[in-house]
Amino acid sequence: MAALADAQLTYEEWRATRGVLPPGYRHVELHVLLGTGVQAFELAGNALMAWQMHRRAGLAVTASSAVVADDAVVVLGLGWGPIGVAAPCRVVYVVDQPRRRGFAYGTLPGHPERGEEAFTVGLDSAGQVWGWIKAFSRPASWLAGASGPIGRWIQTAITARYVRALRDIAQPEPR
Repeated sequence: MAALADAQLTYEEWRATRGVLPPGYRHVELHVLLGTGVQAFELAGNALMAWQMHRRAGLAVTASSAVVADDAVVVLGLGWGPIGVAAPCRVVYVVDQPRRRGFAYGTLPGHPERGEEAFTVGLDSAGQVWGWIKAFSRPASWLAGASGPIGRWIQTAITARYVRALRDIAQPEPR
């Protein structure tokens, strides 16, 4: 973590997930219904801001802060041992509004991709809780580039896990 504290982002278009995604990258833009009601919003928002979406999606999370904060560094891990991948990122902005919460992080050196990913949950005027995932990325290493369709499949699968995790958090099973 200490070595990543001063590391520079590996892309130039930082905070671009706030607007139009830059050309030359693979884009992801999802808008999904997570649940309904203030409780669902609070559950999803609190879990998102405590890295729980990532953990429930099956990623190992090592973060410089227990809750998401500007400039926090997080290393996400997927896989085991020699076939594991570490993905270091830095939080580039935080959204903290009464009806909208989330953040975006950008890639740091050592991440197999370069780009940015934003995660937001919001409560609309009808009481529906929505989740947004917006990202742009491209390979940062020869291995990521060589993975081609497999690498894209892994990204798509992880994004689906994020959505499932947020839905499960927003709509807990009755006990």
